[in-house]
Order: sequence, then structure tokens, then C-alpha cells
Amino acid sequence: MPQEESKVWYACYGSNLLKERFSCYISGGRPANAKRVYPGCTNKTLPKKSKSITINGELYFAKSSETWSGGGAGFIRSSFDKSIETLGRMYLITQQQFVDLVQQEIKLEGDFDIDLQQVIKNRSLDMKNNSWYGKIIYLGEDEDSPIFTFTNEDYLKDEINPPHEFYLKIIIDGLKETYQMSDNEIEAYLKNKEGIKGVPIEDKLPELIKS
Repeated sequence: MPQEESKVWYACYGSNLLKERFSCYISGGRPANAKRVYPGCTNKTLPKKSKSITINGELYFAKSSETWSGGGAGFIRSSFDKSIETLGRMYLITQQQFVDLVQQEIKLEGDFDIDLQQVIKNRSLDMKNNSWYGKIIYLGEDEDSPIFTFTNEDYLKDEINPPHEFYLKIIIDGLKETYQMSDNEIEAYLKNKEGIKGVPIEDKLPELIKS
């Protein structure tokens, strides 16, 4: 009988909060209103388990994403602070699915691998490949499986950019799906995030949350 492949938790905090959007990374396809088609993982089996997770890195929006019509993408600051609570969701997937997922996120062609044991040992890994999500962070364990997330190596303070409405709506729907939050709770959570606070998208939050 073949040995079952080791599992890891992938922890997300942006548009992958919504299961339908995350499934494009596994099965392949184009998320609603996105301009990119994802090839999916080699193993296209969807995860049977997901749960909420709080991440102690500050959520913010930066850079200009072609996938989301030039709007900012979600990142977390890698200087963790226990007083910060970013609402995340984690999916139990195979190690290879996680590697495939990272490869799709950083848009790297050809052979690619990650030494996850090294990431655990050092608590993080800077892949030094100039990608947007080049830092993998080990967040601990749950049910005997390690938890990983990724973000930029740096805090992109000079590239803060509001998210596109389409992208932000997916995050809102993901928060509703994962946390069953009220409209007021979602607005309170998002309105002070860098990239939203003090710009026109902040005023659109109530409308986006209700739609």
C-alpha cells in the first residue's frame, strides 16, 4: 500500500480566504473577475479540511496586480507582533501541492522545489527570486502538520496601493465564509488597513460588504 504523502497547512489572509478562489490554485482555472488562468497543481485533489487561523503580521495592500486590473495585492508584514491579529484561513494540502501553489504564486517556470524542513528549522525562508511572495514563514503546527504562509521579504511601504473592488469583494466573501462575521465587523476589520484607510475604496466598503 503506497505511503500517504505528508500534509501541510497553507495559511492565507487575502483572496484565498474564499474557498472557491483558492480551488483555482489546486484544480486550475480563472477566478471570477480575474485576468489570469491558473494551471493548478499536479495533484488536483481539493483539501478536505480547512479552519481559521490568526496571523500576527499586519495585513496591507501594495503593488499593482495585472491579475486584478492594477489594484493592490494583499501582503502581511513579516515583523510579527502578538498584538496584531490578521484573520486567516488554512487549508490542509500535500507538501507537493504547497510547492506547486508557491510556484504558481511566484510565476516561476521549470523545476522548482522548497526544502520545507529547512523553513521549519530557520522559521522562514527568503527565496531571493525577486517575486512578490518570496518569503515563506513557518507558523507552527496544528494536528501534527506544519503551517506555512508567504509574503514579501520587505514591508512595501513605498508601494502601498488600494485593492481593486473585485479583489476586495473576494476577501470580504472569504471573511464571511470563514468567520461568519457581521457587516459591521468586516468593515471595522478592513477600514484601517494600509491601502484602504483614507482612500476612496474605504468609502465603498459598506456597499461592497452588503452586495
